Amino acid sequence: MKKAIRYLRFSKDGQSNSSIERQELVTSQWIESNQVELVDSFIDRGHSARSFDRPDFVKLQEFIRVYSSTVDYLVVDTMDRFSRDAGEALVMVKKLQVKYCIQIIGVSEGITFDYNTPGSLLRTGLQFLLAEEDNINRANKINGGIYAAKAREGRYIHNFAPYGYHKVGEGKSRHLEIDEAKAITIRFVFEAYMRNMPYYLIKQEAAKMGMTMTGNSAMQKILDNPIYTGKQIVKPYKDLPGGLYPAQHEPIIDAFTWEAVQLKRKGPPKEIISLASEMPLRGVLKCHCGLILTGAPSRGKTGNYWYYYKCKHKGHNNISVVKAQKQLEEILELLSLPEDKVKLIRQNSEQEFEQQLKNRKLLVADLEKELDADQKKLTTVEDKYFGGKVNEDTYQRWAKELSTRISQTKAKIQRMGQDHRALHERMYSVLDRLTDLKFVYKSISVSDGQELLRVGFDRNLYYQGGIYRTPTLIKTLAHNELKLREKGLLLIDKKGDSFSRIPLGGAEGSRTPVQTSLPLTFYMLIS
Repeated sequence: MKKAIRYLRFSKDGQSNSSIERQELVTSQWIESNQVELVDSFIDRGHSARSFDRPDFVKLQEFIRVYSSTVDYLVVDTMDRFSRDAGEALVMVKKLQVKYCIQIIGVSEGITFDYNTPGSLLRTGLQFLLAEEDNINRANKINGGIYAAKAREGRYIHNFAPYGYHKVGEGKSRHLEIDEAKAITIRFVFEAYMRNMPYYLIKQEAAKMGMTMTGNSAMQKILDNPIYTGKQIVKPYKDLPGGLYPAQHEPIIDAFTWEAVQLKRKGPPKEIISLASEMPLRGVLKCHCGLILTGAPSRGKTGNYWYYYKCKHKGHNNISVVKAQKQLEEILELLSLPEDKVKLIRQNSEQEFEQQLKNRKLLVADLEKELDADQKKLTTVEDKYFGGKVNEDTYQRWAKELSTRISQTKAKIQRMGQDHRALHERMYSVLDRLTDLKFVYKSISVSDGQELLRVGFDRNLYYQGGIYRTPTLIKTLAHNELKLREKGLLLIDKKGDSFSRIPLGGAEGSRTPVQTSLPLTFYMLIS
């Protein structure tokens, strides 16, 4: 009687142990109907077929290596249980037959792999390719769904809420909600960092306030997490851009504090003076293939050096630095704002800021009334307890609830009472410089000039066919888009299909009219 071993597997993606039971049933039917003796079964529960690095599959290979002379068949339900990588799978099944004389049986597909039989290799390869195509389609659906949920709907889809938040609701309505008791600690971390407190001291103080996060880089991770400013990172999907996108949840940290912290976290970039001054766009400008262009000098026949921006791929960009710089300066001249637009930005900014102050004062007044009411209730509960009118359990329950509400209200009042006037005044003081961006770019350091371009183009400045391209220019600077296109200087090429209404890179979608003008970082760079 011929002998067989059996391999069963289900993945973590939408399958369960019932899948193993079904595989066991159909493979047992084949074994019984073909009068084959089952020697052993190997089962991998919750393991993907993307690789062969699975516990029981490793044991299976070792079993075959030692006992191959006593086994005729390796029985599986379908070939995709064996593997979904067509190339690796064909190599493996060929090895099992040629080296160990074991045939692979796909019982549900009716396939007996025989390397020496015409057509068998083709049928088996086709099954593996279909399984791999199914895997790719499933991954595309999942990744597309994740992109839509995060970029279009602003949903936070991860399993665990970041410190300072907790999850509420079910299904698509599930979202993050601020945990005020923990949010106080998060605000402290940002404020302490801006006061130049060392990380280890911030961590110590945060631990005293109840923070349970551990690790040497815990504070840095908090400072780098855009979740705290009401945004989240979205990975690119096909032609759709990634970046920071608005999320549904309320921010713990305001946009001004966030941008100031990020600017400080970056620190002054280290400049390589010898080459940076000669090739200022190196590390900023990208090839049309997406790679950041490098730069290198080339020696001419006369002995002089000429500088070029280059892509590592053969046949891609090889741009004269002189030409690229001249084009860039012409672009900056056309991006500069006219005086009347700068004046309008100033007026709108001042009006919006004053309105924000009024709204905050009204909100603070309402919060102070709530605080006063809760404090009076707490005093009343204490009086009743000490007067013997309520028992200890009732007192503890009410005292805990009222104390928590009082703490949360105080935190809200403190947050809403922060004054950002200094940041606004600094922004107003540099507005006039927006009328001559070419002058600004040429008068600041190379590293600041590079950062100015990164912010202005949202890190998406490309070069192709002798012209600059970008999908993410700040909207306010795009007032001369037609002239830029007609002169062959810059194409503002926005890509996207059904998600086209999503602001590319999340640059404007969640901002007020004032903030939409230009991000705070932009003003800080030109000041």
